[in-house]
Amino acid sequence: MTTGRLAGKVCLITGAASGMGAEATVRFAREGARVVACDMNLEAARRVVQTAQAAGGQSIAVAMNVAKEDEVKEGIKAAVKAYGKIDVLYNNAGVFPSDDHSVIDTEEKVWDTVLAVNVKGVYLVCKHGIPELLANGGGSIINIASFVALVGCSVPQDAYTASKGAVIALTKSLAVQYGPRGIRSNAICPGPIETPLLTQWLLKEPAEKAKRLNRIPMGRFGKSEDIVNMALYLACDESRWTNGAALVVDGGITSNYF
Repeated sequence: MTTGRLAGKVCLITGAASGMGAEATVRFAREGARVVACDMNLEAARRVVQTAQAAGGQSIAVAMNVAKEDEVKEGIKAAVKAYGKIDVLYNNAGVFPSDDHSVIDTEEKVWDTVLAVNVKGVYLVCKHGIPELLANGGGSIINIASFVALVGCSVPQDAYTASKGAVIALTKSLAVQYGPRGIRSNAICPGPIETPLLTQWLLKEPAEKAKRLNRIPMGRFGKSEDIVNMALYLACDESRWTNGAALVVDGGITSNYF
């Protein structure tokens, strides 16, 4: 597509095989972007790409484990080889394991896995992607954080919470470093979203589901498109003066005292 809010832009999206990443891949392609859909599950990413292409968009699938530097480097190279540049780095990949609890009863291997994907992954994509943005005269970095980085929780997932707090802090550092060079960096803090990451365990438990749903003033969990709508704004030129923000899209859950 040559028209749309993202016409002419090349967007690299991690965790693109499902959930918010899949929604973003298809939506961005429909808005005129050429999308590099990165995921560990290459076959699933290819299916998402086929959907994007069927809608008239341009997209390719790239195998990438964001926690492995060699794979990130090769993914960035593949994007530039295919489309000549990168305008947007969309760090969406993340893990939210069911055995992530309080610090006192979370296994070290769980902690290490969560931090490796959720924080190291953002670092590696930015490490190898930012030079491409600079070579292109600037661009946009979109990092997916979480509302749990902003408030405490009596049902903790401490590794996940710590990782998303780190994402916000890193986002602000990048905003200050690279804003003067034309790169704006922003984080989105979603509330509970109905994606495979959440539904594979939490929403199967009625009591756990009700406990969280009762906290959301809007009366429902979020949908992938609720977050992708914000990401679309951050990816396009409408957000040219939005930099260093942690934008909360949570149905009001962080505003709910009782």
